[in-house]
Amino acid sequence: MAHHRLRKNNLVNNNSAPRKKADNMQKKDSNSFLKYVSLITLTLQNAILGLSMRYARTRDGDMFLSSTAVLMSEVVKLVICIVIVYIEAGGIVKMVNMIDQQIVKQPVDTLKICVPSVVYLLQNNLLYVSASHLDAATYQVTYQLKILTTAMFSVFILKRQLHRTQWISLLTLVFGIVLVQLAHSDDNSKSTSGPEQNHFIGFMAALTACCLSGFAGVYFEKMLKGSDVTVWIRNVQLSFCSVPFGLISCFLYDGATIREKGFFFGYDKFVNYLIVLQAVGGLIVAVVVKYADNILKGFATSLAIVISCVASIYIFDFELSVQFTLGASSVIFSIFLYGYTPKKPDISSTYKV
Repeated sequence: MAHHRLRKNNLVNNNSAPRKKADNMQKKDSNSFLKYVSLITLTLQNAILGLSMRYARTRDGDMFLSSTAVLMSEVVKLVICIVIVYIEAGGIVKMVNMIDQQIVKQPVDTLKICVPSVVYLLQNNLLYVSASHLDAATYQVTYQLKILTTAMFSVFILKRQLHRTQWISLLTLVFGIVLVQLAHSDDNSKSTSGPEQNHFIGFMAALTACCLSGFAGVYFEKMLKGSDVTVWIRNVQLSFCSVPFGLISCFLYDGATIREKGFFFGYDKFVNYLIVLQAVGGLIVAVVVKYADNILKGFATSLAIVISCVASIYIFDFELSVQFTLGASSVIFSIFLYGYTPKKPDISSTYKV
């Protein structure tokens, strides 16, 4: 009897093995599809966002308030995440219970998330300032310094180590950024269209945004370590904190203008599109991190820079100098080099972008 049962179990296992293998292959193909779709989407979003922000801040007509645009972007992101949590929970009651258990009844954990939420809020406002004073190509290239700041904060906060090739790539990145800035050193206070622009202010705003981006990203990663809270719930927590702070900052910095002209002054279809684009961008990154590897993320970022540079030539009459080309090429090369992993790496001491 025991022999018969053992033989039957072996037959079941033999029959289930091909089915399990087929399921794994199907799952692998699905992940591969999502990986490339998310990467293509991220590439287009990165390129289009830089160009769109530049156009929105330099076009003719009433200038919208960047503080209100940042706040509305957070509201849109909150709505999208709540919808995703609702779908994952499988109903409104389960969604409310999940939010109550993981957010409302975890006040200390939620307060910790307030740190990156405020930092992200400041970062997004600075990006609008940078886009107002830098051409789209320079803005896009300069903002890649966030790779350097993220690496630095990862070393100090997460105690990670970098490979030699990654340190070389960071030096190459700085070299490329310096070349890009020197290429426009003679145009610090010139403006081709729209409001008066100051290249130094734009660069310092982008540099500060890079530092804030690096700190917030590493801090948020540390919060996710060892936690079973989903990325979408974490984003809901971020929005719960950033929306009130964003509302305060709107009236703190632009209160007089809001009272005189209204909260949505200068808004039109293009501004609404820009707000949604910026909100969706943060969610796309979460999908890319889940399904794509670091080298392919470098491809996406690098291709976005190339697209922005080429598009700027035709859209904004951007002059592509030899010095700028060399600087942008250095930045692109540094991203590829940073994503390169030597053979037989020590996974525990490897920092991934």
